[in-house]
Amino acid sequence: MRILRVLAPNPGIRELEGTNTWIVGDGPSIAIDPGPDDAGHLREVAREAGHLAAILLTHDHPDHAPGAAALAVATGAPVYAARPPEGAKRLTDGQRIVVGDVVLTAIATPGHTLDHIAYFDERHRSLFTGDSVLGRGTSVIDPPEGDLTSYLRSLRRMRELSPSVIYPGHGPVVLDAPGKLEEYVQHRAAREEQVLAALASGVRTPEEIVPAIYGDHPADLHPLAARSVLAHLLKLENEGRAERRTTAGAVRWTLLEPRTCVRCGRPVKGRGLLCGPCSLAVLQESG
Repeated sequence: MRILRVLAPNPGIRELEGTNTWIVGDGPSIAIDPGPDDAGHLREVAREAGHLAAILLTHDHPDHAPGAAALAVATGAPVYAARPPEGAKRLTDGQRIVVGDVVLTAIATPGHTLDHIAYFDERHRSLFTGDSVLGRGTSVIDPPEGDLTSYLRSLRRMRELSPSVIYPGHGPVVLDAPGKLEEYVQHRAAREEQVLAALASGVRTPEEIVPAIYGDHPADLHPLAARSVLAHLLKLENEGRAERRTTAGAVRWTLLEPRTCVRCGRPVKGRGLLCGPCSLAVLQESG
């Protein structure tokens, strides 16, 4: 099966060398992530695609999706997305896109964005990951749309697919897909431990935490790193392991001591005395 990359001319901190537009199949073909609305890039995509039968979006970020409308007009191909722009068709988790001998399954992978979709070719064990997995470096999880809990769940789901090769939204092809996915899971676990250690040492804001754990990264990456740290803090807050307090307009974070339910001994989120099941049981008993 033919898989061809057309690199968009939009290099940057997040985009690396640029957005990878993937052309899958050969007469008819599929284009994944047309990228920005750049006339020269879209002409090259249309030329390389030949008979383009479908345009798929992994998510609606401006480095991946804007070119879809113009490419659809130029080729007549329909656009598919989980959060479809005007005129596009909605994709759902598990939906199959069949074009010639190419069969791709849409895999909901929220975390980088709420609408993120990966595409899996089961026959060839190929996974098109958009921004959920990059060819180099790690994906930015930027709240509020970026959600680390969802992202970790998506990484585990992609790992369960047992892909062989990853075709990412940015960066080079990943030939060891299982190794890369495990690396991503372990990286996030290590970052969480670093965030916990920073909080334990008295550091209280994402901006203060960044130098402690991203000291080997260029300073121009620190604002993005602070967003990823915030994603970790929000996850810890949701798990009842950290909390935020606002003092004089400034938000500061602190660790919470682990608490257990006074009734059953299960872990309790936040400062409550009862876990969820016991709270429900007490309500039912009192009713």
